[in-house]
Amino acid sequence: MDFPGSRGGARFLHSSTGSKLYANIPNFITLARVLSVPVIFYLLVNDNSRAAFYVFVCAGISDAVDGYLAKRFNWTTELGAYLDPLADKALIVSIYIALAVSRELPLWLVIAVVSRDILILLAVMLSLLLAHPVRIKPLAVSKLNTVAQIVLAATVLADGAFGLGLETARLVLVWITGALTILSLLAYLKAWLMHMTGYESPDAPS
Repeated sequence: MDFPGSRGGARFLHSSTGSKLYANIPNFITLARVLSVPVIFYLLVNDNSRAAFYVFVCAGISDAVDGYLAKRFNWTTELGAYLDPLADKALIVSIYIALAVSRELPLWLVIAVVSRDILILLAVMLSLLLAHPVRIKPLAVSKLNTVAQIVLAATVLADGAFGLGLETARLVLVWITGALTILSLLAYLKAWLMHMTGYESPDAPS
């Protein structure tokens, strides 16, 4: 799961009002991506695959743009550090649920993807409640899993929009994504358990 901190660490900008406004430009772009979540969901459940694909592409471009602006001009904020990964996760999860409703993705995969994120979130919350927090640090397998999820979503949306005949590619990507989802969950839970039982340092990934 891609947790806060994906923009290189949050920091407040204490310069002029104009500087603060510029610093929030990536946040405005991210908010637009959040607003695209119900739009894509509505389009998919109403069988408007082509429009959903175009909105998905725009959302992907906005993700790249806000990340570039935040890093290039140091327009980083605490809000952005949390909002950006949450927007990405909400977008992917909503797409997967909509594709499951329309039977474009197998139900077991969508359950695995959603359950993984819920379990990791619960583990992080439990560590906070027990006053034994872990430092948020994405694992390599989690990054691969995120890439696989995005590629699968893009493939299914493109195939539905333009009839590209990608049934074999979709099937392969489904199993790759499923395997990476399970592996990343096990890796996170192992690191979390070792941290909570004292076998890992506080720097262990979540």
